[in-house]
Formats: sequence, C-alpha cells, structure tokens
Amino acid sequence: MEARLGEGSDARSLETRIDQMHGRDRRGALAFVIGLWVTILFTLFTIWPLISEGGIRIVLGIAALLVLAFNTAAIVAMLRHYGDDKSFIYGLDIMHLDEMRRRKRL
Repeated sequence: MEARLGEGSDARSLETRIDQMHGRDRRGALAFVIGLWVTILFTLFTIWPLISEGGIRIVLGIAALLVLAFNTAAIVAMLRHYGDDKSFIYGLDIMHLDEMRRRKRL
C-alpha cells in the first residue's frame, strides 16, 4: 500500500511512517521491560541480606517473580496486538497528527 498523505512531512508514505512509529513503540516497550527487570532485581538483591526471616524471603522472591512475569507478558501481548493492528492504530494517530499540524499552520 503506497498511500501518501497530501501534506505529510517530506511526503513519506503512510506505511513507512506507520512502521517508524511502531518501531519506536517497540523500542520504548523493550526499554521499559529491561528497566523494570533491572530495578526489581537490583532492589531484591540489595535488600535480600537484610531479611533474616526465611518466609519473608520466599514471599518477596515469589512476588518479585510474579510482578516481572505478569508485566513482561502484558507488554508482549500489547506489542503483538499493536503488530496485528498497526495500520489501524498508527494510521489513526498519523491522521490526527497531520490534522493538528495543518491547523497550526492556518
């Protein structure tokens, strides 16, 4: 599909713009997941020696793993959905962004 927007920035094709937006969102989501894992694991390993009760360690470890697993799974599901529907999701965003730019010029 080589649809072009009339007044789009440097007249790039709609499909190229959609792919670029999708790529930025994927990189942002990946950075978030990496940051989440680093933060939770850093926190867990930092406070681990301070916890003397074995039961609390078990609960803390399981809770950390559940938070990481569920958040990672949610981000992966979101990225799959965005990949499947990217033309609709990002096409609509691009249409609104171009309309806002057009109105600012008037």
